[in-house]
Amino acid sequence: MSPSKTLKSDNENISILRYRTNKPAARTKIMLQQNLFTFLLKGEKTVHFAGTQVSIKPHQFVMLAAGNCLMSEKIAAKDADYHSILIFFDSKLLSDFYTRHFSLLAKQAKQSDNHPFLLFEKDEFLVNFTRSLDCMLTGDNSIHPHLQKVKLEELFLYLAIHYPEQIQQIRNMSYEANEDLIVRQAVTSHIDSNITVEELAFLCNMSLSSFKRKFARIYGNSPNKWLLEKRMERAAKMLRQDNRKASEIYYELGYENLSSFIQSFKQIYGLTPKQYQLSD
Repeated sequence: MSPSKTLKSDNENISILRYRTNKPAARTKIMLQQNLFTFLLKGEKTVHFAGTQVSIKPHQFVMLAAGNCLMSEKIAAKDADYHSILIFFDSKLLSDFYTRHFSLLAKQAKQSDNHPFLLFEKDEFLVNFTRSLDCMLTGDNSIHPHLQKVKLEELFLYLAIHYPEQIQQIRNMSYEANEDLIVRQAVTSHIDSNITVEELAFLCNMSLSSFKRKFARIYGNSPNKWLLEKRMERAAKMLRQDNRKASEIYYELGYENLSSFIQSFKQIYGLTPKQYQLSD
């Protein structure tokens, strides 16, 4: 099971922080209590939600809506650091921004998709904006609370003017849906990953027992058995149609060792992967 963290700003409304490490997390359960902008400087980040996921590289930045997600981080080279700047902010700041700049935003009104994240490409201004934050956070310095609000306002205004469609999507960023739909989206979007049942329940913001009950009612099977069958169907295709070896695919299918994968495959098909490849 992946570790779990609760992330929020140090004060009520906003906090701009530097995050740097040479030991990035493989996959961590994150409970975001506030919205979050992540500006990557070095490394890569992947964020999983119940029904979707997003990967971010240093030429991009992302806004994440408050809620549960799984985060993984990668470094670009063996001796490199993972380096990012984080802006946590309360939804009240968003509401206030929309109220004060209604005339600007009303002109850009458009039906938006309902996703828990927005991915942006950095242009020259946004590269320099990120550098300005990096300079202010040099050493052990923190950014004055009033200046933090000014920098967030600057970012929102720039996005409103130059990325009008995205700024409208921010207004409705949430992932509310009925629980059955959330379970279906979580399962179908992660069927080819090595995500655990416990992690799926976390993404759906449910206890493990509640998730298992809802899953059984929807799919008529336990989540562990259903996911095992689906993953072994994928393994069978890779073995026969793609002519790949079991030793080449077990890790890709979420197994830590080859023997466990062979045991699971035999449980479903009654044959070892090698025997399956040689059968008619």
